[in-house]
Amino acid sequence: MHQASAAGGAHRPFHRGGAASGYAKSQIGDWQAVDWQLLREELEATAALARELALWVVLGSNHRLTPPHRPHNSLYVITDKGQLAGRYDKRLCSHAEISDWYTPGFAPLTFDVDGFRFGCALCIEIHFPEIFNDYRRRAVDCMLVSAYADDPIFLVEARAHASLNGYWFSMALPTNPRTPLASTIISPDGHLLAQTEPGRPSIAAMTIDPDDTRWHVPLRLARPWREQARAGKIYEALRADDERSRDRFSF
Repeated sequence: MHQASAAGGAHRPFHRGGAASGYAKSQIGDWQAVDWQLLREELEATAALARELALWVVLGSNHRLTPPHRPHNSLYVITDKGQLAGRYDKRLCSHAEISDWYTPGFAPLTFDVDGFRFGCALCIEIHFPEIFNDYRRRAVDCMLVSAYADDPIFLVEARAHASLNGYWFSMALPTNPRTPLASTIISPDGHLLAQTEPGRPSIAAMTIDPDDTRWHVPLRLARPWREQARAGKIYEALRADDERSRDRFSF
């Protein structure tokens, strides 16, 4: 299992890349085969350990709904007091997931720890930039994304989202000896800060420090400037009333 954490202040949000319940199609062939009571006990044991260690935990798991509804593919956010602070349910599920396996969610999730705001997403949602743009508008400082994936493009896209939106990005992936992928923590300018050891159980950790001079440009300059640019007013004020500007079909 790869694990990636992004810490800010005294308490450490811990992002765990392996789903407690296993993933449908890969480890689960039939929902009837899942021991939901045992899963609940494991989740409660994880919450108790989070309380004991004073550790925030973001843990992937299937979330059972009332039959005949299919489960959600979810991330549980557990506080350092061992309490459930919220649950993120994957919204943009694959065709196979919504056809045979899962019920989609419909809401984003943010949570605050020691003055830092975290957002959550799952797996192929990495392919949808609108999700990550929305979290930027919600003022997140760090994205926590878990994925059951072996495609290197996931990490390329994660770095792009971090850079384009100016926030830290933790990408948790399963340990898989057959692929070179590693769980990764990415800086607000898209560079790699920490990685697990590919193919072996390991942990990547970092401290979120907005005052670090390395992040002056992406946080203090680029991110607020881009918000102004997106609003468009700074450009509209410079519009030229010029025939040569209006005529876009001549040299």
